[in-house]
Amino acid sequence: MSDVEITPVRPTHRFDEAALHAYLTEHVAGYDGPLGVRQFEGGQSNPTFLLETPGGNYVMRKQPPGELLRSAHQVDREYRVMDALWSTEVPVPKMYALCEDTNVIGTKFYVMEHVEGRLFTNTRLPLLSPEERRIVYLDMVRILARLHTVDIHEVGLAEFGRPGNYFARQVSRWSKQYIASETETIESMNSLIEWLPENLPDDVPPVVVHGDFRLGNLLLHPEEPRVVATLDWELSTLGDGLADLGYWMQEYHGDKDPNVGLAGADLAALGIPTEEELVEAYCREANRPPIENWQFYIAYNMFRSAGIVQGVYKRGLDGNASSEHALEQGGIARRRAESGWRLVQEMLQA
Repeated sequence: MSDVEITPVRPTHRFDEAALHAYLTEHVAGYDGPLGVRQFEGGQSNPTFLLETPGGNYVMRKQPPGELLRSAHQVDREYRVMDALWSTEVPVPKMYALCEDTNVIGTKFYVMEHVEGRLFTNTRLPLLSPEERRIVYLDMVRILARLHTVDIHEVGLAEFGRPGNYFARQVSRWSKQYIASETETIESMNSLIEWLPENLPDDVPPVVVHGDFRLGNLLLHPEEPRVVATLDWELSTLGDGLADLGYWMQEYHGDKDPNVGLAGADLAALGIPTEEELVEAYCREANRPPIENWQFYIAYNMFRSAGIVQGVYKRGLDGNASSEHALEQGGIARRRAESGWRLVQEMLQA
């Protein structure tokens, strides 16, 4: 059983299913209709659909309708990185087809293997036992370390990112995207936009960065506590692997809730490793030294998350978000920015 619901295609995301069927018939070996289409709830940026046929199921990811930010919703990059990683130890679905012709169904899209598994968004994994939770989290560490040790030249991804300091590029990108989707003044966000470019870590040799590595983007085996597929690679690029680790470790910070999230949770009772345990395990798996200035990576990711959430909220206001829950994101960007700026202030006072 998973946390994610599959629904009828929402009215704002409907497309020409007959045109998709014709395209799949021509471009996907073994495909045969009739075709049924339903939509996965979630996929806040790129709508995701279950394609059902008598001979088996597929998954399609497409750009959302409406006007798109220039550097967002790059489904072609998702396709390319997963196709390249198919032969590595990083579990990804098999890619079948990438369509960049927007005349087919109105936007770019790609079709991939439908991997059977369970998708959970509640980081406390209430349906699993404490022992299973610990195994899942340690498997996540293993997969993230394997991703960051992939030889980018060997898999054909040496040109997947731009040269220069990764954090400098990312801070610039998310500052611009936040400003483009700003709906209110958030002083802490403005402070982060000013402080981060002046306090970047040294550049490092680039690795493949997932960009959104978290439990909600991983499929677990239908019965076993292990990851069988890593999903949602839209934000992937080449850069510093500590950006991925810091993004995931945000789960241990931010708002404390008695029912969800890891901030303030009784981790020992849940069987979930502490932040320190996971960071140490990552360093072992990736064969790297202990991490200096760890709080920077958390603060940076809270800034970045605020920018992402603000974009989701703005698309909700505009009526073209991928999730019906987009408007519930209002206020989250402010809280994440305030948490990130608070970490910076604590770091400066230490």
